[in-house]
Amino acid sequence: MELRRVGPAALVGAVGLAVLVDPVAAQSAADTTTEALINDLNDLLLVVGVPIAVLVEGILIYTVWKYRKNDEAKPTPENRSLEIGWTIATAVILVTVGIAAYGTMSSAFVSAESNQALDTEQDPVEIKVVAQKYFWTFEYPNETVREVTGNESATSFSNPNTLVMPTDRPVELNITSKDWLHAFHAPEMGLKQDAFPGQWNSLLTQANNEGEFQLYCAEYCGAGHSNMFGTVDVRSQDGFEEWVTGQTGG
Repeated sequence: MELRRVGPAALVGAVGLAVLVDPVAAQSAADTTTEALINDLNDLLLVVGVPIAVLVEGILIYTVWKYRKNDEAKPTPENRSLEIGWTIATAVILVTVGIAAYGTMSSAFVSAESNQALDTEQDPVEIKVVAQKYFWTFEYPNETVREVTGNESATSFSNPNTLVMPTDRPVELNITSKDWLHAFHAPEMGLKQDAFPGQWNSLLTQANNEGEFQLYCAEYCGAGHSNMFGTVDVRSQDGFEEWVTGQTGG
């Protein structure tokens, strides 16, 4: 088998392709606050990281090519301006990336432990996500429906393998397990959280568009792990309320 040497042009082309793939893939993802925050940070890291990688690799390839025939290594002459310049540039890059990462990770829609207040007047819809071998159950303890008598009553019903949520309203997912380790993962929505028995872990998000998105268990949990998947069904607020009413017979 003959091995071919990969040239600099091929490397640059591969990097360029990786940069172009991300926006294309993002178009098929769900439009949620969580996914948008994560993608924005990822795009910033690409914008900062790719030019640095190309610059460093370009200097390395140029240096190897230029001095390829030298028999002895020669000491590099001191250049204080260059050293000060790259030190300052590195510090600016690290501070910029650090501030951007902190702004994303401190958001309530990304970090489950965040104490950041929500910029909305709507209370989040609470949904309990219960994992067990090998399916998902979703409960809506705080939803209310108006019965025929005109009275409002709280509902708490279970729905297997299909998580229904409204658009344009915060949704709080409280996740636990009935047996052993599982993990709630809806990649198109930018959502992932461990499910531990005897412990509740939270996710907060807000969907902006309707649609159906795949839900997986991201933690190997036994022989039925590959079949432990479900659907996140995002509906309009009116459609969500109609669905809740239909589930309770109100």
